[in-house]
Amino acid sequence: MIKTEVKIFNTASGKKEVFIPLENDQVGMYVCGPTTYNYIHLGNARPLVVFDTVRRYLEYLGYEVTYIQNFTDVDDKIINKANEEGIKPAELASRYIDEYFRDADALQVKRATVHPRVSEHMEGIIKFIKGLLEKGYAYEMEGDVLFGVTRFPEYGKLSKRSIDDLQAGARVEVDEKKEHPADFVLWKKAKPHEPQWPSPWGLGRPGWHIECSVMSHEYLGPSFDIHAGGYDLVFPHHENEIAQSEALHGVPMAKYWMHNGFITVNEEKMSKSLGNFFLVRDILKKFPADVIRFYLLATHYRSPLDFDDEKLGVAQKGLARLQTAYRLMEEAMNGTLAEHSSAAIRLGAQGFRQGLQALQGKFIEAMNDDLNTALAIAVLFDIAREINTFVAAGVTEQDQKALLEGKRIFSELAGVLGLQLDKKGCDNENGVLVDALMNLIITIRQNARTKKDFQTADEIREKLRQSGIILEDTPQGVRWKPI
Repeated sequence: MIKTEVKIFNTASGKKEVFIPLENDQVGMYVCGPTTYNYIHLGNARPLVVFDTVRRYLEYLGYEVTYIQNFTDVDDKIINKANEEGIKPAELASRYIDEYFRDADALQVKRATVHPRVSEHMEGIIKFIKGLLEKGYAYEMEGDVLFGVTRFPEYGKLSKRSIDDLQAGARVEVDEKKEHPADFVLWKKAKPHEPQWPSPWGLGRPGWHIECSVMSHEYLGPSFDIHAGGYDLVFPHHENEIAQSEALHGVPMAKYWMHNGFITVNEEKMSKSLGNFFLVRDILKKFPADVIRFYLLATHYRSPLDFDDEKLGVAQKGLARLQTAYRLMEEAMNGTLAEHSSAAIRLGAQGFRQGLQALQGKFIEAMNDDLNTALAIAVLFDIAREINTFVAAGVTEQDQKALLEGKRIFSELAGVLGLQLDKKGCDNENGVLVDALMNLIITIRQNARTKKDFQTADEIREKLRQSGIILEDTPQGVRWKPI
C-alpha cells in the first residue's frame, strides 16, 4: 500500500475531499453503464475510460476495488429499436452488450468485477419496491408504482434543487394524478408487445432509476464508497437513486459522488438525441484505440472536452512521443553500448534514477489532486525527456540497472492511465500497414545512399518531413517518428 492522501471532488458536497474508504483498504465503486441499444459513442466512452482510470489508480496505491458497472437491458429505447428490426428486445440488448465489450476492451477498459444486467434482477427490484411502499415512500397509481418526492425530505440534496423549484419548473402536460410533478416511476404497467414480468401490482417492468439502486445494493451493500457517472446523471438519475436507496435503508448511499464533464461538438453536448454523436467503432477506423484513450485523459475529467479529428491527431503525436522514448530505452538496453569512464557512469545512472523517482512522486501528486490525468500525462512527457537525454549521452553495461528501473517506472505509471508504451502508436491493421510502408521507404532511401544518390535520399527525407514524419540516423539504424 502506497501511503498517500488522495482528494476527489465530491458532487454531494461541491468540494474536494480526502478519500477515506468505509472499510480500510477495500473500495466499493459503482459506475452507471450503457443502455444497450446501439454502439457506444465517444460521450459514452469518456466515463468508461475516466472511472476505469480511477479504479486503476486506487489499485496502484494498493486498494482492493470491487468495481460494478451495469448494463441497462430493459428500456424504451431498446424496445423501440427491437421492434424496428423485428427481433426480441433481449436479443438486441445481448448483441450490443457484446459490441460494448469489443469497444471497451480496445480502449483498455478493465472488465468490472461484476457486470449485472437489469433483466437478471427482477426479484430484487420487486422486493425493493415493496419495501418502499411499506415504508410509505411510494404509492400505486393505476397499475404503476411511483416514488413520492415530497415524502423524502432530503430530495434534491445532490443536485441542489428544491421541491419548490421542481414544482415551478414542471411541464403543463405532467400527469395531474401524481402527488407532485417530479414523482418518478418505480414500476410501469405492462403495455402490449413489451417485455413484462409478474409483480404484486400486475404485469409490468421496472423504471430506470430503481435498477441501479437495486444492483448497487446487491453487490456493494446499502452504503459504499464511490458512485460515478456522467454529469448528465446528477439529475434526475442519481438524485432519484439517493432518494430510493436512503429512504429504504436509512443510511447514505455513497460516500463520494464523482461525475465527468460532457464531450461537446462545436460546444454543444454530444448525444444521440441531438444526432451529433460519433461512434467509437467509427473513430477506431481512423485512429488507434490507445490514441482515443490518451485524448480522453489529456483533459481533466470534470472539464468539458470539445471533439474534432484535429485534436485526436494531436493526441496521436503526443502518444507517439512517449512510445518513441520507451522504444529508444529498450533499444539502448539491448543494442550497441557506448563507452564512458566508470565515474561518469555511476554519477549519470544515479542522477537518472533520482530524476525518475522525483517525477514518479510528481505523478502521484497530480493524481492525488482529484485525478488530474492531464498533469499526470505532462509528467510522463518529463519522464520521456529524461530518458531521451540519458540514452542520447550513450549507455554502458553499468547503466542497465538504471534503465531497467526507468522502464519499470515509465511503464507502471503509463499503465495507471491504461496506456501501453510498447507500441509504435499503431495497434490496428492500418498501423501494421504504415509500419510496413515506412520500412519500405527507409530501405529505398538507404539503397539510394549506398549508390551515392544523395539527392534522392535527401528528397525522400524532406517529403516525409513535410508529411509530418522525421527520420533519424542512429548507430542502431534509421528510426522514424511523427513530428
